[in-house]
Amino acid sequence: MSVSKKDVEYAAELARLSFSEEEKENLIQDLNSVLGYMEKLNRLDTDAVEIIVNPYYLENKFREDKIEPSMKPNSVLENAPDILEQYIVVPKIIE
Repeated sequence: MSVSKKDVEYAAELARLSFSEEEKENLIQDLNSVLGYMEKLNRLDTDAVEIIVNPYYLENKFREDKIEPSMKPNSVLENAPDILEQYIVVPKIIE
């Protein structure tokens, strides 16, 4: 199995991305390289290897909630770089 130019163009269209011809060629090479590596891994003999779902046994460590005093709103506003009335002004990140 290999990735073709048509595959890259189809995936780009679904993701609403646009690539130059050079970028498409680079993507084809990179994706085929990944698939080649996966193919190499598939050839490994793992019959004698025990299946491990998760190598680390993790257990949730819960603690009791401790009620601690909060900061006073005025001291928070004093440390803010920019305020408007009782609000902290932050940079706009969504157009």
